Formats: sequence, C-alpha cells, structure tokens
Amino acid sequence: MNFIPVIDLADYSNDKPEKKVAFIKAIGDAYREVGFVSVKNHGITDGLIEDFYREVKAFFSLPDEIKYKYEKAELAGQRGYTSFGKEHAKGSTKGDLKEFWQFGQTVIDNDPIRSEYPDNVWVDELPGFNESGLHTYRSFENCGRTILRAIAMYLKLTENYFDEKIHNGNSILRAIHYPPITEDPDSAMRAEAHEDINLITLLVGASADGLQVQKKNGDWINATAQPGNIIVNVGDMLQRLTNDYLKSTTHRVVNPSREMWGTSRYSVPFFLHPRSEMSLNCLPSCVNFDNPKKYDDITAGGYLDQRLIEIGLKKPQT
Repeated sequence: MNFIPVIDLADYSNDKPEKKVAFIKAIGDAYREVGFVSVKNHGITDGLIEDFYREVKAFFSLPDEIKYKYEKAELAGQRGYTSFGKEHAKGSTKGDLKEFWQFGQTVIDNDPIRSEYPDNVWVDELPGFNESGLHTYRSFENCGRTILRAIAMYLKLTENYFDEKIHNGNSILRAIHYPPITEDPDSAMRAEAHEDINLITLLVGASADGLQVQKKNGDWINATAQPGNIIVNVGDMLQRLTNDYLKSTTHRVVNPSREMWGTSRYSVPFFLHPRSEMSLNCLPSCVNFDNPKKYDDITAGGYLDQRLIEIGLKKPQT
C-alpha cells in the first residue's frame, strides 16, 4: 500500500470480455487491500467540474451573513450550508477546520421515498451554483452506479445488485471550503482522521494537496489523483455489508505547511448512499468460519442516523 492504484473505467464497458474481467478483479483487489483507487475515463467532464468549482468558490466568497441564511439547523447539515467548525470526526471533540455545502437527492419520479428527503436549499444570489450542483450530482451518481456494478460482480452478486438499492438513494454532493488558517490551530486539523459513512465516495481533484490515507502499519501516504482522474474509496456501509471483506480506510486532510496557511483549499466529494430501507446485514457469502459475522443487523437509514449523531451534525433523540 505505497500508492493508490489507477484503474480505467473504460475497461469495464470494453467490447473485449477479458478487459472487463481484468477491471473487476483490479478494483475488487484494490478495495480489499487499500480501500482507495484512482479512476480515469470516468465520464465526468472537465468542463462540468471546472464550472462547479467556479461556482463553489463564488459561494464561499459571499459574506458570512449571506451564507448563514442558508444554514438550517433542522436539516442536520444534510442540505444547504454548514458553518466553520461544526462537524468533527467520530471520537473527536475538535471541530474540523472547514465549512461546507450539501446538495441532496432530487426525486423526479413518483417514488414515495420523496417524503423522506428535505428539499434542497437554493442560493438566491448565485443561480448558477444551484444548476451546476444538480448537473454535477447526476454525473457523479451515474459514475458511481457503474462502479458499484463492478463491485457487485467482484462479490459474485448479480451485476445490477445495487441498482434498485441506490435508485433515488440518499446520496450527498458536498462542496467543502477549508479557509486560510489565521491562528495556531491548536492541534485541530482541516479534516481529522475518519472513515466515510456511505457505500462509496467519489472525489474529484481538490484545489490543493492534503488528503492522506492510512496504511495498515499506521503510516500515512499522500493520496493525490492524477490530472483528470477521480479518487473513489469504500465507505463504512460497504465494509459492513461485506463483513470487512472490502476496506473502509481511514483518511484525513492535513493542514498545509505554515507558509501556506494563508491559502484556501476546496474539495468536492460525492457520498453515494443507498435508500434508507437497504439492509446492511452482512452478506452470507462474506461470513464463514475464518471471517465470522462482525456486525449487528441494521438498515442504511438506521446506520446513517447513528453516524450523524457521532460526528455532531444531528442531536440524539431524548
């Protein structure tokens, strides 16, 4: 685990069956050993990403009093704006050095799951931000669906195993701003060591370095995608579903060197979530004598609620 493996998503849809088989093995083996891959030919256009990053920077440049209009405490950070320092890693009490915005699912059919989701929050001052966010959301969602099909094949499931489970799923597109550091952070970090909650995360190239992945021996390595690639990692839901067969690897975003404190960092991850009713019970094929069942039965919705409480975005019910 001295590097993040690079895979070519075009191989999955290649006319040559051996290319598809090789891709499935490559991504599955990487997720067993590393938990992260760098993906090229993913179908998310450079133009789309450039447009969204431009809009993201424009939003975070707005005065605080305007941004605060779009922070809705009742939404537990799942839509709209979350101000600086509100979120922290599981097990940490220090807020991460970031502010962020989240777009959620837009249900366009008659699916009754629509009643579970709050409406997206729209920024009056930047209509292009709203439009670009929705287009980016759909593009990431389509790419993630293809990657999950390859994962299903690696797990010896039907190729479309995840399709109905992520249709109108509770996925989140997050735009993150790590502002300039203006005073000693007192051991706080731009993003403390953590694992993602969801099935998989798709991350388009950040505006600066800082993402690090933890190796099995505890060492940290830099995780920087090659130009035009995206990084895709396993989340805790997929690790739980596969009874730790696939790895949700610990990662963090470290602070820049002191001479770079005055710079911002922007990042756009897409957290691909299933529908709330999806069972995360360990797959029978991933439970055996050598790998006994490690997790209690739970739904994706129940697990998400637990984790949102743990990271400080949702208050526990009393």
